[in-house]
Formats: sequence, C-alpha cells, structure tokens
Amino acid sequence: MKIAVASGKGGTGKTTVSVNLALSLPHVQLLDCDVEEPDCNIYLQLPLKKLEDVSVPVPEIDKEKCTFCGKCSEFCQYNALAIFPQDALVFKDLCHGCGGCTILCPENAIKEKKKCVGIIESGSASSLEFLRGVLNIGEAMATPVIAALKEKINSEKTVILDAPPGTACPVIETVSDCDFCILVTEPTPFGLHDLKLAVKLTRILNVPCGVVINKAGIGDNSVEEYCKEHNIPVLMKIPHRREIAELCSEGIPFVKELPSWREQFRNLFSTIEERVQ
Repeated sequence: MKIAVASGKGGTGKTTVSVNLALSLPHVQLLDCDVEEPDCNIYLQLPLKKLEDVSVPVPEIDKEKCTFCGKCSEFCQYNALAIFPQDALVFKDLCHGCGGCTILCPENAIKEKKKCVGIIESGSASSLEFLRGVLNIGEAMATPVIAALKEKINSEKTVILDAPPGTACPVIETVSDCDFCILVTEPTPFGLHDLKLAVKLTRILNVPCGVVINKAGIGDNSVEEYCKEHNIPVLMKIPHRREIAELCSEGIPFVKELPSWREQFRNLFSTIEERVQ
C-alpha cells in the first residue's frame, strides 16, 4: 500500500508524521519526495549513498541545419525556444522535456541531450528502507526527480511518501496513484484554509484521504467541524505538548522516546488499511 503524507501548507508536521509512522511499522519503504528541501534524514540520521543521477532531455539546435522557420517555437507551450531570422535560442530552465520540438522540426535540426537536474540517494536501518530525491540548486522543476524517485517503489512493502508542501505540481506528482493520503493540518485558520485546498486536490486525483491534527489543543474546533461536515475522517490527534516539541526540535522521532505512540501510529495504519479495503 502506498500512503502519501501531505498538507496544504508547510510546517504542519508532514515529516514528523511520515517518519514516526515509518518507524512504527515493519517492512517499510519511506520516500522523501520534498526534493527541494528533503528533511526526513534529519530525524533518521542514516548514512546515505548516491544511487543515480536524474536527467531530463533538453533540445540542442544545429544552426547549420536550422532554417529558422519558427515551428518549434510556435509549438512549445513553455516558451523554451525563441527563433529569430538568423538565430535560435534555447532556454533550458523552461524546457519540460516533452520532445515535441525534436519530432516537429522539418529539417531534423534539433537533437536532445541530457541535463542532470538532481540525484536519488538511499539508506537503510533494520526493516526501514529510506530513499530521497535531491533537486540540484537552481533547478526550477522538481517533478522529474519525484517521478524518478517513485520508480524505486517496492510494491512488496508498505510505502510512505513524504510530500512537498502546498498543492502544486510536485504534490500532484507525489500523491498521484497512491492508495491513501494523510493530510496533516493544525487547528488554526491558516491550517483550515490550506486543508481545504489539499482536500480538493485529493478529490480531483480520486485518492481517499483522512486528517491528522497536529498541535491539537491550540486554536479552535473549526478543522474538526469542517471534517465532520465533509465526511472526512480525523484519524489521529497529536497534542501540543512540550515534550513532543522538544524531541522534534532536537531531530528525535518521538516514538523512540515515547513508545506508547508506536501503538497509536500502528492503529492509524490499521484504520487506513480498513478504509482502503
């Protein structure tokens, strides 16, 4: 089963939930899909090794063959190509690697070359397998790295995907094709606002979801009222307690120091299993 852990905003506790859930279950594969700022290993402290580079195809124009007809530029929806009467420019950072310009060129003046945009790293500890993507500094598109990371999914294991914040393309790439999505929120107006966006996203993707309320005890009951109104299960509440906050601030998964929480995370997983079936 593939379980994504997402939210509509950053700082709600997605990584906290992802790591503590992974450490509470046997035979788990944890994927850190927040490739712009991967932080799961702050808690895990695993030695990591590089598995592979992640590359995308970008066009290269042979100006000896090019007649500067402009068909490739007209085709490109991302304005990655600019054709002038006697020159042609490629803006590699805008290219999405679709390959359409290469196919379309009547003079076969365009060929593709690979551009490295990130890497995949891995580590392990007992029954936990950890993988993360790391986007190269300055790169604009995270989705190719996330897609390459998801190709490493082991269908024989329970897979937990720690999603990026927000509801943009990287989150869509992460949550797509998952069996369930845990939406982590906090009981505040900001938390509720962005939870609504995340719920809408999961419904567009047709992925069932449930809510984990982090920092329970602050704010108000509006998140729970929203969930009740829209028939969204509240799967777990993590209280706003100093001992949990201190452990998180030190990079320590709280299930290690507060073992009673392991059973609560196992119950969370069992509830998700029942809902997926």
